[in-house]
Amino acid sequence: MAKKSVAVLDIRSSEIAIFVGERGVNNTFVFKASKTEPYGGYQDGEFYDAEELSAAVLRALDAVEQICGEKFRTLYVGVPGEFTLVVPKEQVVGFPKRLKIGVREKDALFDSGRRELDGYRGIRVTSMIYTTADNRRVADPAGLYSTGLSGVLSYFYCSEYFASTVEKIFLGRKTELRFLPTQLATACYLIPPETRDEYALFLDVGFLSSTVCLLLGGGILAQETYWVGQGQIAVRLMQKFGLPYEGALQLLTRSNLYLKREAKSKEFLFGGQSYDIPTDDFIEEVKAGLDELCEKVSGFLEVCSGKELDCKPLYVTGEGLDGIRGALEHLSRRLGCVCEQLAPDLPYYNKPSMSSRIALTDMAYEDNRTSGKLFKLLNVFGG
Repeated sequence: MAKKSVAVLDIRSSEIAIFVGERGVNNTFVFKASKTEPYGGYQDGEFYDAEELSAAVLRALDAVEQICGEKFRTLYVGVPGEFTLVVPKEQVVGFPKRLKIGVREKDALFDSGRRELDGYRGIRVTSMIYTTADNRRVADPAGLYSTGLSGVLSYFYCSEYFASTVEKIFLGRKTELRFLPTQLATACYLIPPETRDEYALFLDVGFLSSTVCLLLGGGILAQETYWVGQGQIAVRLMQKFGLPYEGALQLLTRSNLYLKREAKSKEFLFGGQSYDIPTDDFIEEVKAGLDELCEKVSGFLEVCSGKELDCKPLYVTGEGLDGIRGALEHLSRRLGCVCEQLAPDLPYYNKPSMSSRIALTDMAYEDNRTSGKLFKLLNVFGG
């Protein structure tokens, strides 16, 4: 693969996608190939069917490799919140003398807090806040002179189950896998750094699984994942109105929670059968499903209540609210805060369902760029 191109595997809770692309002008992306495949999803830290996941990944992989005309030597894999553990720590390192801070000094700070955790493997460390020995608070200390460096750091761990399951898929393929935390990539791509300088709230609503985060600087201070999303709301509709599951999904994506209810019921056709759906019952059932998500997020906000979050908006993305018109307004009313939907600012990819895929590509591209020997040589001494 060309050095500028990266291949990314995004694993969501109902489908996987492999993207191959590179950075274009004005921070846009040029994609050479992409392929999406459905699969059964996951719950409670395990995939429903690992073999089904494997088949979906290999189908997508073979398709994009055929389009690109080459095998991937490196594949960046997004780790969903369900399989990610975030550990915040405050760390301090001192230097033998006043010196210019570079990559080596920042790495020493990161290394000082690394710990092995049973059932997990470390995949990334980021800084929320850096502070020099003379109390200068900065986003990046590179190039500054100091006798010491401290930081509030985020240590990201991937569950060993997830990593080994994905590695098993690629046995014999000679492909190096590099794991990336999906929610960190998505939040940092969609939310500007100046907004994250103080606390920011982020919610990634998926099909079966949703993750809420408290962001600070370049890291995550707190993160929780819940088994709630569009799929669970569809189950409520299926049980309430006697619909097939696929029919319930189709009905859900046609909903409008705040449309004037002139008719008491609506006719819904699916699979050659007609269903009479009471309008009020339908709207209330969808709202009840969204309320389950609101309850989870409310609990998270209560735990983080000492973090000066009053009047902070909740930034929302992900495929979980696709087609549910009025869902964002309902979340805003129930949570008592402004909910703002985010999506990539890219033609053809400007949908919330594309957020994690574009964000992982962005993070993978940066990792690939900064892993080069020339970049390391130029930055090792704070250049």
